[in-house]
Amino acid sequence: MKFHEMKIDQVEKALETDFSSGLSQEEVKERIKQHGLNELKEGEKQSALLLFFSQFKDFMVLVLLAATLISGLLGEYIDAIAIIAIVIINGCLGFYQERRAEKSLQALKELSAPQVSVLRDGKWLKIPSKDIVIGDILKFTSGDRIGADVRIIESKSLEIEESALTGESVPVSKHIDSLTNPNPGIGDMENIAFMGTMITRGSGLGVVIATGMKTAMGQIADLLQNAESQETPLQRRLEQLGKILITVALLLTVLVVVVGILRGHELYEMFLAGVSLAVAAIPEGLPAIVTVALSLGVQKMIRQNAIVRKLPAVETLGCASVICSDKTGTMTQNKMTVTHLWSGGHTWTVDGVGYQPKGNFYRNECPVLPKDEKSLQQMLIFGMLCNHSELILKDEDYILDGDPTEGALLVSAMKAGFNRQKLLDEFTVINEFPFDSARKMMSIHVKDKQGRHFIVTKGAPDVVLGICESILWDERTQFLNKETHEKVQESINSLASQALRTIAIAFKPIPANTVILSEQEAEKKLTFIGVQGMIDPPRPEVKAAVKECKEAGIKTVMITGDHIITAKAIASQLGILTRKSKVLDGKALSGMSVEELEEVVDDVSVFARVSPEHKLKIVRALQNRGHIVAMTGDGVNDAPAIKAADIGVAMGITGTDVAKEASALVLLDDNFATIKAAIKEGRNIYENIRKFVRYLLASNVGEILVMLFAMLLALPLPLVPIQILWVNLVTDGLPAMALGLDRPEENVMKRGPRSPSEGVFSRGLGWKVVSRGFLIGIVTLLAFIIVYHNDQSQLPYAQTVAFATLVMAQLIHVFDCRSEKSVLSRNPFGNKYLVWAVISSLALMLAVIYYPPLQPIFHTLPITGKDWLLIIGLSSIPTFLLAGSFLLRKTK
Repeated sequence: MKFHEMKIDQVEKALETDFSSGLSQEEVKERIKQHGLNELKEGEKQSALLLFFSQFKDFMVLVLLAATLISGLLGEYIDAIAIIAIVIINGCLGFYQERRAEKSLQALKELSAPQVSVLRDGKWLKIPSKDIVIGDILKFTSGDRIGADVRIIESKSLEIEESALTGESVPVSKHIDSLTNPNPGIGDMENIAFMGTMITRGSGLGVVIATGMKTAMGQIADLLQNAESQETPLQRRLEQLGKILITVALLLTVLVVVVGILRGHELYEMFLAGVSLAVAAIPEGLPAIVTVALSLGVQKMIRQNAIVRKLPAVETLGCASVICSDKTGTMTQNKMTVTHLWSGGHTWTVDGVGYQPKGNFYRNECPVLPKDEKSLQQMLIFGMLCNHSELILKDEDYILDGDPTEGALLVSAMKAGFNRQKLLDEFTVINEFPFDSARKMMSIHVKDKQGRHFIVTKGAPDVVLGICESILWDERTQFLNKETHEKVQESINSLASQALRTIAIAFKPIPANTVILSEQEAEKKLTFIGVQGMIDPPRPEVKAAVKECKEAGIKTVMITGDHIITAKAIASQLGILTRKSKVLDGKALSGMSVEELEEVVDDVSVFARVSPEHKLKIVRALQNRGHIVAMTGDGVNDAPAIKAADIGVAMGITGTDVAKEASALVLLDDNFATIKAAIKEGRNIYENIRKFVRYLLASNVGEILVMLFAMLLALPLPLVPIQILWVNLVTDGLPAMALGLDRPEENVMKRGPRSPSEGVFSRGLGWKVVSRGFLIGIVTLLAFIIVYHNDQSQLPYAQTVAFATLVMAQLIHVFDCRSEKSVLSRNPFGNKYLVWAVISSLALMLAVIYYPPLQPIFHTLPITGKDWLLIIGLSSIPTFLLAGSFLLRKTK
């Protein structure tokens, strides 16, 4: 039923209730049986045990478990324990993250009012909100949260803040009249109050028309359940990498074993060598190093006011090609601010930030003092008097207590030097006629210290102008003729065209001791003073952030529940809306399928008057166009789209718990500009991951090739199995982890985002891995051949030299991995963590060479100084040969 179209007597009949006495207890029991409790239901939950075990079905995890089994069979129990520990830690992290995501619906439930006032059997009772049924009569007043969706049946200056549903912080006036619009949006249902929204002014009665999952909030909860989380690009890359590694490693290992057996090596010896190579070829520490790199990135982002709730989200944000952002509170300050004032043919502007009561007034761009401008002064004083808001100083910041529109009027007067308390000492409020949505204005009857009485009215300009018979013009009162009326209306329209919310101020002097009993008597034959135009201003840093995102190839899209004029104005100021971009509203979106939206979505920069379903449709359409979508927001209405997006970004201060729980990233300062820093960090982390993938795989290729070439040349094994494993442990851990701490290169925010289809080995990484690995294998084998050729009786010594050469070549190569260009393009010592990691790895290598108790275990012998020269010279060749070739190509 469309209760918003019905008159209240029709609603009463349709719901089979009694507005004067409410439902009986027997009827309540029947309706609970019929409709259930007023609760937000949760979807079927996976048991904690199944959720935990589901973390171990990932392909890369299965590879690690296989590596654990191989290491155990080889007798390398320490290595096996380390691998299984990595698997379990990663599993626990995944389990924790998924359990956190399940809290979204719980957060939704907590927004519902725990206790409500309900009329039953003629008595007002306090009951838990879950016991509300359809047809109940609820009573609510300022500060209450609505417990269910209700049709308003009584309104006393009732205003409700619906930002949790619509995203807009300006309270909505509610009335009892039926609506003529058959399909209004949530923000336009002025006779309906919704579950979870807050009363900011007045009081009222309502009859419950929907409970539980049938409410507007319940429908959002249902969307949130059905909006599945997306697999991140990083997870897809790792899975792809794991499959490639296992295939290539096993093929090469089998090749080495077969060639070795054919060349006369013993089967057992080659089996041990093959197993060792298999373990070494699969970088079992890669997921752990990725996790550490992401975790370190998270720590950096915390210092930049961003909290990452899901580790892979850091990398995904760096891959984002579109940021869908709510307007109110995210791109704007969520603080209504007067910027323009008009009175008697003159326009003033006023500057200042937020609720700070500091600002300067200008007329024709020249500074003026409000005390020298009579009509301006009078408008500001009466705007402050006809006002219930208060500005509270807390921790050196001003916080508004009251209606945002009245707060804007209050602050504009304070900027002119007026003090509310002093005004209240000079003026006594005798009577008040509160605002209601039918009249669209409020009035007060005041008396000053000289005994003069006035009616002061503020409200919608067209309404206030209609009850005025005179006007202050050039600081003189004159009759409001048709020509002047048209001039005033033109000025009002001019302010409205700038997306300013306008409030008119009027007054009239009345004889002393006059008793005004009704608003009809008070609100007539007034003198029009002027209009104050206000807007929720953009955050000053957002424009620069939007520009930087554009330079980085990232499109910013504004998605808001606000009116299209306001959205276009703010988007234009921020540089989001250009001459080529389009604007769509909720009405147009409702008539489009996802497929139709896909055809135009790339050209749209602003979506206005949208619902939660629209936001989800927009995100899906962009994803279907191949975009990696980041969705920012703060309200309950944003949560489904936040969860469905590739990365959801919630506001930490104004954001609801629902939005935070559904998100992957929370901005502590609610600052859109913080996203830019997160994008930069995300891109850098992905580049660092590429660096240590390049390093690890080139090292592993070198290890395999040195063994393969030795078999092909009918040489003895240049490395024994335990040395291969030790090289794997010494070089794979700390240096690779240190690469994850590398600072970003200068051009990281000057290039477009990666394509979602880009593989890990794109941009020549595969060639770099093979070429570096080939050279590392060649120089290692060459060192072995030189020493072995000089004295074939000292095979362990030649193997020790090969072992040291392999380690040294890899540790020199790690510095080359810091840049996409060459080792000479960056300061090799610019990453202090890497320097210390290399020193630590060298110490571990030297320990097994020179520490006597370890020598028999690793089959090593002390290396002479002369051979160290050979080792250092050969191990430097791969890095500096390729650096030289890069410079040569550059000069050409």
